[in-house]
Amino acid sequence: MKRFFKIHWGAATLLVVAGAVVLLSFESGDSRNFQVAKNLDIFNSIVKELDMFYVDTIDPNKTVREGIDAMLYSLDPYTQYFPAEDQSELEEMLNGSYGGIGAVITYDSKLKRSVIGEPYEKMPAAQAGLKAGDILLEVNGNDLTGKDNQQVSEMLRGQVGTSFKLKVKRPGTEKPLEFNLVRKSVQLPYVPYYGVVDNHVGYIDLSSFSGNPSKEFKQDFLELKKKGITSLVIDLRNNPGGLLDEAVEVANIFLPRGKTIVTTKGKIVQASSVYKTLREPLDPNIPVAVLVNSGTASASEILAGSLQDLDRAVVIGTRTFGKGLVQVPRSLPYGGTMKVTTAKYYIPSGRCVQAIDYKHRNPDGSVGRIPDSLTTVFHTAVGREVRDGGGVTPDIAVEQEKIPNILYYLVSDNLIFNYATQYCLKHARIAPPEDFKVTDTDYADFKAMVKKSDFKYDQQSEKILKSLKEAAEFEGYLSDTSEEFKSLEKKLKHNLDRDLDYFSKDIKSMIALEIVKRYYYQRGGVIEQLKDDKNLKEAIQILNDPVRYKKMLAAPVAKKMD
Repeated sequence: MKRFFKIHWGAATLLVVAGAVVLLSFESGDSRNFQVAKNLDIFNSIVKELDMFYVDTIDPNKTVREGIDAMLYSLDPYTQYFPAEDQSELEEMLNGSYGGIGAVITYDSKLKRSVIGEPYEKMPAAQAGLKAGDILLEVNGNDLTGKDNQQVSEMLRGQVGTSFKLKVKRPGTEKPLEFNLVRKSVQLPYVPYYGVVDNHVGYIDLSSFSGNPSKEFKQDFLELKKKGITSLVIDLRNNPGGLLDEAVEVANIFLPRGKTIVTTKGKIVQASSVYKTLREPLDPNIPVAVLVNSGTASASEILAGSLQDLDRAVVIGTRTFGKGLVQVPRSLPYGGTMKVTTAKYYIPSGRCVQAIDYKHRNPDGSVGRIPDSLTTVFHTAVGREVRDGGGVTPDIAVEQEKIPNILYYLVSDNLIFNYATQYCLKHARIAPPEDFKVTDTDYADFKAMVKKSDFKYDQQSEKILKSLKEAAEFEGYLSDTSEEFKSLEKKLKHNLDRDLDYFSKDIKSMIALEIVKRYYYQRGGVIEQLKDDKNLKEAIQILNDPVRYKKMLAAPVAKKMD
């Protein structure tokens, strides 16, 4: 049940090179200069003509912005324009912080209001006493009725140090509650949890490469070494990336000085660089396993891929996202910034992990992943085969767990969230996350709540059977198979009690996760998710088996010729 619904700021945080890069003009003669000037003149004339003659009054900011966004998106999803009023969004992306109260808010479609979804530990929301489930009513006396989640979020965020009043309705209380909040620089924890998980195996959950996570990672690693760990698991699952330099810094903890970690190659010389480890490693010998999944992207792929290419760690999980592009922020007039893709990056074996070729689009404008048949074989330092063109493929593949259909609907209908809210009203404290369990009595209460709510959900088997029956009728087979269809329909009849019992293990795990986070925040949530984690179990097994570990990272045995 590892991280079904983990919240992050994006599927793949953009890989950004820290520091400014000077981009020089790269025109190929007067012809190209003329084409650029001509098209800029045309665009300028179109906007002026629309402003003068279009039947309705246009909003020049909106019209031009949509044109810019469409132009940039035709290149790739990572080249973006940020006008002056959106600079805080760019800063949040680069630094991993923002001015606010430190809480995830979610929208409840039944209440038609935003609610506190998850306060962050030691942040203004949690320190003031706000709790998950609190319904947001007013900000500084402004009624939030009719406002969507984005609008409410913008009202909660603001300049660090500014204050405001927030009125909420707490389930279980009659009168609304009012809180005085002071906005703070909100920095999500780089390492939500680290600890010793089994038999001297250390574990560090590294959630992002925005800001300065390498410093905290180093401190946590040294603390684990003091506790006597003999091996380490680095969890990069759902780590969307961030700063390239930070990935290099973390790699340097385990790799010798002078090792090339990543090379960037762009159209101009200034966009091409080589990043090497600059210091002696803290521990060049400790066995390391890296956990990855499809949410492992950008800078986190550099760390996982470089450790794999240099045969320094065993990579475990599912194939990573596949983002091998580098962005650089460029200043624009009137306080704007463009984050522009200037290069591709290549990890030590020479491969680029970029999975989608945006340069070659289909006739309809869509793009697809590079098929495995067109990828190229590269080799690690000792000669193991690895491939480019589709993320980092793990050394040990662990099949990703599928979410039961009923669990998806229980979460999306907020039934698990609402049950956790009611549970917390009745329990002032719970056992530590390592020991907490949802009891059979608790689950019986949850099932009663679900039934009372008139819960409805789709069953895929019923949909497929209906489609099969329609196809059989169309092809003239229905009359001969009517009894078989009746028998299947009877067996597949919607049965809520049966599904709640059959999938009780998965549902209990999600309930436990939601409850534990209310008391122990993100740290507790990670501990709860690790209780039945197949990827972590696989990592522990190989780290506790030195012979297998060394064999996996050794040079392949040459085949004998007859």
